[in-house]
Amino acid sequence: MADILSLAGVSASYGRIQAINDISLKVPEGSVIALLGANGAGKTTTLNTISRLVSTTHGAIAFEGRPIQGASSHAIVRAGISQVPEGREVFREMSVAENLEMGAHIRSDSKGVRDDIERMFDYFPILKERFGQKAGTLSGGEQQMLAIARALMARPRLLLLDEPSLGLSPLLVEKIFAIIRRLNREGLSILLVEQNASIALQASSYAYILENGEVAIEGASDALRTDESVRRSYIG
Repeated sequence: MADILSLAGVSASYGRIQAINDISLKVPEGSVIALLGANGAGKTTTLNTISRLVSTTHGAIAFEGRPIQGASSHAIVRAGISQVPEGREVFREMSVAENLEMGAHIRSDSKGVRDDIERMFDYFPILKERFGQKAGTLSGGEQQMLAIARALMARPRLLLLDEPSLGLSPLLVEKIFAIIRRLNREGLSILLVEQNASIALQASSYAYILENGEVAIEGASDALRTDESVRRSYIG
């Protein structure tokens, strides 16, 4: 299976502070890959580096075999990568409809955009009920659904998901991960950053665990779930 995304020796910093160092990872096409670790381990920075929200200081990033580490954030989205940020970051003063339309800002196929909005209602029926509401009035779970739907409106081939379970009830977490599994079954490749290591390892085929900005452990998700040291340190 070809890799849709690969990072080779990628480093990035915030000024003089080294955030990630020599990160190498791969996302095979059609897979869910988990990126785990404690707060501050470098997980979000890794996603932001892929999206070009943070610049690389060293290393190479390739998407579908083509280097992208020097591309603009806008070009990254056009290439086929969408990111759902930590904390949702929906446009609170805009309606659900306007948020979805913003997700499709790179597209010019108005009928396709309308069709995809209907497709989002199939994934997230509650968004149809909230269509005219301001995003800021939605519950946390509804905002997470909207953030994912907004990212999908760009028709990505790779979805970067940053902490989709953060602040949600166990029932909503199950709903969100049911959608993640469905999207993957439909062919979407996903790089998942998740604080809930147990559910992330259930949803993914392979995982990387970061410590202090570096890959400390990697392996098949099933194997990591049963590894005693991993369970003790990351799953509990």
